[in-house]
Amino acid sequence: MPHAIRIKEFGGPEVLEWVETQLPEPGPGEVRIAHTAVGVNFIDCYFRSGLYPVELPSGLGSEAAGTVVAIGPGVTNVAPGDRVAYANPPPAQSYSEECVMNAKWLVRIPNGIAEETAAAMMLKGLTSWYLLRRTYRVQAGDWILLYAAAGGVGLIATQWASHLGARVIGVVSTEQKREIALENGCEEVLLADSEIAAQVRELTGGEGTPVVYDSVGRDTLFTSLDCLRTRGLLVSFGNASGPVDSLPLLELAKRGSLYVTRPTLWDHVRRPEDLREACDELFRLVGAGDLKIEIGQRFPLSAAADAHRALEGRRTTGSTVLVP
Repeated sequence: MPHAIRIKEFGGPEVLEWVETQLPEPGPGEVRIAHTAVGVNFIDCYFRSGLYPVELPSGLGSEAAGTVVAIGPGVTNVAPGDRVAYANPPPAQSYSEECVMNAKWLVRIPNGIAEETAAAMMLKGLTSWYLLRRTYRVQAGDWILLYAAAGGVGLIATQWASHLGARVIGVVSTEQKREIALENGCEEVLLADSEIAAQVRELTGGEGTPVVYDSVGRDTLFTSLDCLRTRGLLVSFGNASGPVDSLPLLELAKRGSLYVTRPTLWDHVRRPEDLREACDELFRLVGAGDLKIEIGQRFPLSAAADAHRALEGRRTTGSTVLVP
């Protein structure tokens, strides 16, 4: 029988268990997939810890690539033998050797793109797409500020924004990550323990940026607001330091009629045509070499706990992949 990572309780990486699973045959609209590579994302840690509650026991993971083994009645978008990839909302189950899932989230992997690359970029690439192309539509010449610029989303979003002509200011935690971010399209890179707002003001001639993409959360909230120009937009899309649990609205007025949003990918790809549009643009840029997907570390699927420790310990760069 295939194996999978499961959690029976919320907690640290130690709650991840490697267990045998018994899968049903695909039902109507479902597909069975044999995974060849599984992507790791910070949101997986949120589900594991209980920050984002799920019904227990639960699987984990939201992106992967592999081969279609079997299809259920009514499935027409993929066929057995197809190379496919996906990013899907909960219930999470990609941390597995095989899974049965709704076929609507699957996309065929184009020729020339490896399955490991696809697994490393689906959730992170689609996140970059909605941040840059939907939440705030980045224009050529825009200064933008992006936290965790050397991380999985960060490296993709930095390259993508640079491709669009934006001037990217990245924020990272170490000098090593600073060099990586500069190599991937950042015009300037600031260290997380420096005076970020003052440096942003200096770089932008005192104006500030039209948008800040903040995946850190609680610890950087007011710094992010202080980096924005009048009527600028704070896009809070992660909680690496903990969730933002309060924001006095008068703080937005004091800083120039600012806007704040907390978006999710799933509200941007509800319709099949939206998902296809996003994937078409993502795959086109990767296939053309405009986006390079950096896999910084690989772990055996059974050692997913080690991957989580590395991610939460800020010891990773680029994407992290689990190999079944």
